[in-house]
Amino acid sequence: MNIKYLRTQKHLTQDELAQKSGISIRTIQRIEAGQEPKGHTAKALAKALDLKLNTISQIPSVNKNYSWIKIINLSSAFVCFIPLFNIIVPLAIMYLQKQINTITKQILSLQIFWSITSFIIFVFAASLKDPLSLDRRFPLWVIIAMISINLAVIFINANSLNKKKELFFKLSII
Repeated sequence: MNIKYLRTQKHLTQDELAQKSGISIRTIQRIEAGQEPKGHTAKALAKALDLKLNTISQIPSVNKNYSWIKIINLSSAFVCFIPLFNIIVPLAIMYLQKQINTITKQILSLQIFWSITSFIIFVFAASLKDPLSLDRRFPLWVIIAMISINLAVIFINANSLNKKKELFFKLSII
């Protein structure tokens, strides 16, 4: 639902809506970021915005085309072997298709986190190869393991998007 749009149409700030509805500002921020209000929160928002309760639940979320969200998620899998392309490709699709929402931001956050973490682990593994007399292919096995973990995360999230329309692994950096 697009509470932010309704709030701005009524010329209310987040603080004013919080006071009028009796809901905390943080809750309003979460709802505006994409979380669905339930129970008392939905009733209080409907009353504060002078809407019927069933009207609140019928307001569509902005920019949530789940077909494109799935494509954005799976696009990382096709380029996960090329560093940083697992960020660039989903980001390009996200902006070209105007799918800038909490789910796509979480997908992008996961890929950014994975890229940074993989780099750190690879450097650490490469630096341990000689002091611990490990096989010269040890860093390669580390890379293969990290790519496998990333692919597992992508496919688990794809399955969760199909079934529940939300990500199984969530991370919000951006």
